[in-house]
Amino acid sequence: MQVLDRRKALAVAPLLRLAFRPMFLAGCVLALLAIPLWLAALQGVLGSWQPAGGWLAWHRHELVFGFGLAIIAGFLLTAVQTWTGQPGLSGKPLAGLALLWLAARMAWLANLPWSLLALLELGFPLLVALVMARTLWRVRQQRNYPLVLVLLLLTAVDGLAVCGLVRGDEGWQRQAVLAGIWLVAAIMGLIGGRVIPFFTQRGLGRAEAVAPWPWLDWLLLGGSALVALLYAAGLALAPSPWLGLLFAFLALGHLVRLWRWHDRGLWQVPLLWSLHLAYAWLALACLGMALWHGGVALNPSLAVHCLTIGAMAGLILAMIARVSLGHTGRPLQPPAGMTQAFILINLAGVCRVLLVPWLPQAGLWLAGACWALAFALYAWRYGPMLLQPRVDGHPG
Repeated sequence: MQVLDRRKALAVAPLLRLAFRPMFLAGCVLALLAIPLWLAALQGVLGSWQPAGGWLAWHRHELVFGFGLAIIAGFLLTAVQTWTGQPGLSGKPLAGLALLWLAARMAWLANLPWSLLALLELGFPLLVALVMARTLWRVRQQRNYPLVLVLLLLTAVDGLAVCGLVRGDEGWQRQAVLAGIWLVAAIMGLIGGRVIPFFTQRGLGRAEAVAPWPWLDWLLLGGSALVALLYAAGLALAPSPWLGLLFAFLALGHLVRLWRWHDRGLWQVPLLWSLHLAYAWLALACLGMALWHGGVALNPSLAVHCLTIGAMAGLILAMIARVSLGHTGRPLQPPAGMTQAFILINLAGVCRVLLVPWLPQAGLWLAGACWALAFALYAWRYGPMLLQPRVDGHPG
């Protein structure tokens, strides 16, 4: 980096130097507030206040297209700088993108006119996709083009959710959210397949990372994307033996990956076991869906919450805990309380999946408390890091 470029980068407010800073912080604050707000709505303590589509629609939508997309955007728009050697989004353009995300969140809560809500809501993922596409195209980095396609598909299914909202069609909204969840799973499989073995190798000081099997990586990506498209079309809402086989293949593929990546030493390192455990939830979610589609009397909502709480939230928390340390120039040692946060998010998944069917009220509140505490710990411990310059004096 040239001297003038370095000075320009250091003149930017720390929060706006790279996308992970505002988006990780904003996404986790939303996660911290969203579940208590949802539980309060269930108890009827919010009176007549209704967000766009009602509280159930808001709860489903925001945890995928609000929280999930914020973290995905923060990660990808930061990582693409490393992947391509091109400058990452920063300064005023990054501030504008973050404010667009925030405006969309407020539009849902305030139940603004659908035309304005649609513009704000769909503008964010579309802009993230375009920024990614432009950066990757500059260096013709074809390896990461599938990420742009998945981002565009996420924009499309978010559009389906907005259309469902306008039409008052709860079915379309549900299909869109389920499709969005499995598109996020596709990103988790793609990025997790790259970073988990690498982080494991680096964290344990091993000579080499486990070599990938590209054929399996592409099949898992394509399989998850196919599931998402089938949900968007409404074809995956009813049990189907063929879909059961697809989910069984996805479960087996993820389990094979976990077996290949496993190293006994990882259970001594919280930044590693949290990643592997979250990925195990992804395999469990696929297995649960395979059983349901195969005719087992299992509530598919349990598998969905394995995916959204154990896998999605668990992997997000583990990833942002490590990425935030590395990109702020700190040693890869999580601050006090983060090991407890990793435990809490897994307990949230256990309570929601295993306890709620037996003790609905207690299970929901315990799961919600564990979830909120986990993200509160991240915001408390990492918030100051994200608001301050790198400790090593470098830009970023």
